[in-house]
This record gives sequence, structure tokens and C-alpha cells, in this order.
Amino acid sequence: MSKLPRFMLSIALAASATVAGAQVQAKANGDYKLAAGDTIKVQVYQNPDLTMEARVSESGAISYPLVGSVNVGGMTIPDAEKRIASALQKGNILKQPQVNINVVQIRGNQVSVVGQVGKPGRIPLETFNMRLSEVLAAAGGVTREGDETVVVTGMRDGKPFRKEVDTATLMAGQRGDDIVVMSGDTVYVNKAPTYYVYGEAQKPGPYRVERGMTVMQALAASGGPTPRGTMRGLRLTRTNPDGAVVQLEPRMNDSVKPGDVLFVRESLF
Repeated sequence: MSKLPRFMLSIALAASATVAGAQVQAKANGDYKLAAGDTIKVQVYQNPDLTMEARVSESGAISYPLVGSVNVGGMTIPDAEKRIASALQKGNILKQPQVNINVVQIRGNQVSVVGQVGKPGRIPLETFNMRLSEVLAAAGGVTREGDETVVVTGMRDGKPFRKEVDTATLMAGQRGDDIVVMSGDTVYVNKAPTYYVYGEAQKPGPYRVERGMTVMQALAASGGPTPRGTMRGLRLTRTNPDGAVVQLEPRMNDSVKPGDVLFVRESLF
């Protein structure tokens, strides 16, 4: 699968956020619980005068016409509909009210986005089914220094949850990887792994390990050898998983791994 350039990834994420904004008034499912800061639209069948938008207060209540304060905080949408319908009945306003609630904006729930993103911090869940791509877009997208793997942690059904998502497959439209984030989740983008080029290279220093990168590509990124350098006798220093440091004489089509050090030797002729 081809890799999206970092700037194209940020553009794609921003476009995803625009789509999300058009879906803010989607009705939340039966699992979502209203929280302080949420804005809802209440409608009563055949009673347009009772249609209104309301913001859930810090105490979890909304102010509703002819009824007064109604506590809906912590309730699912169906339960909140029943609560308002019951209040209308008890107030002798309607005999059999049919109440419908749509979530206009979710503010009471947030996720934390940390690491290599444009605007790290807490992101409000604007809709009940906000997906990972939309959260990354709201955080300014993954920076050039960011890893291609995003880690999402949190709780699901009372159990710790952790999922690693590849941004390349995410932006390729793999819906299964574009998971719905939940309130309290943390989205972490680590720094991309690096390798190092030293010696007689045009631009020695650290470089990002790209997907499927070979030794030849790694050297090309550093500008290749200087006029005094040579590709012969190239040395690669690598630390194995067990901590042992080994020195190799790599071939040009060998793979580069995070932490590798390539040393370009000086030509003797």
C-alpha cells in the first residue's frame, strides 16, 4: 500500500473534519448519555410551539417551556425523551406527548490528543459518533515528525482498551480502523523512528525511517557520499532487541531499522 505524504495526510484529515461538522445534528444512539455542556433540540409531535434548543447545565438540567427545570444529565436519549414526556403529562400540558431529542452539539465529553500533532490538547466530542480521523483533524493533523501509528487508549465496557491504528490504512478508507472514540480516551502520536547517517555523507544526521526503506534510499536521503566518500565499505551499526550491538556491511537493498547508524567511509583513493 502506498504511503500518503505527511502534508496530504493533514489535508485529508481536515476534509474529514468538515464532513463531521455537517453531521452535528445526528441523533445520538441509545448508549450515549447526556452531559453538562451538551446542546439538544427537543421536539414534540404536532406541537411546534414546544420545539426548542437547550444546553445541559453543570447540574445536568435544562429549562423547558411550561415545565421548568428538567434533569436529563447522565440519561440516554430515549430516557431523556421519556423524562420530558412525563413532565408534560404531569403538568397537564399534553395527554400523550411524543418527544424527540436530537443532539446538536456535544461539549461535555472530551478526548486528549498528545504527542506529534499540530494542536495537542483536549478535544470536545462534537458528535456522539466522532471518529479517530475527525479527532486528529481537530488536533491539527499529524506533524512531519509524527509516527505512522496512532495509539488510542481508554475504557470499553469497564475494561482497559488499547488499539494501534496505521494512519496510511486509516486515510485509505479502512472504516474498521477509523474507530469511534469515547469520552476519556487518549490519542497518542509518538515521534517517528529515526536512523542516523555519519561520516562522509553530504548531509549527515538523523532521518525518519520511512515505510519499507532500504539502505540505498536511506543514503539518498542524506545526499549520498561527499566527493571524499565512498559507498564501498559502508558500515551499519545496529542494536538488537537483546541489547547487543552488532556491526554489519549491508547491501543496498537491505532494510533500514529504527536506531540504525550508517557510516560512510572516506575513500582511500
